[in-house]
Amino acid sequence: QVQLVESGGGLVQPGGSLNLSCAASGSIFSINAMGWFRQAPGEQRELVANIPSGGGTNYADSVKGRFTISRDNAKNTVYLQMNSLRPADTAVYYCNAHVIQKNGAWVYYWGQGTQVTVSS
Repeated sequence: QVQLVESGGGLVQPGGSLNLSCAASGSIFSINAMGWFRQAPGEQRELVANIPSGGGTNYADSVKGRFTISRDNAKNTVYLQMNSLRPADTAVYYCNAHVIQKNGAWVYYWGQGTQVTVSS
């Protein structure tokens, strides 16, 4: 079993910044892609950004140039630096990881979610 623990959410004013982190622990052999999704009230969950193990990054058009995803493979941790935040960024942010477990199984895991609220 694998656990993803997120931290770093909170309340911030428009134009402000937040840095989210997500640490994976448990029966991990390696991790393929890691990413961040978000879900606003009444909306579907959407991809914000992801980062494969081999490098490269992908971003939703709405966050390009403002958000930066990165990962520390030694710590099994993914980060999301969010700058120039807007009220439209308000949502619950979820971490996602495609884990290769020690038993050989490939499993997608989700974090519990962290609230990000952008408001004056």
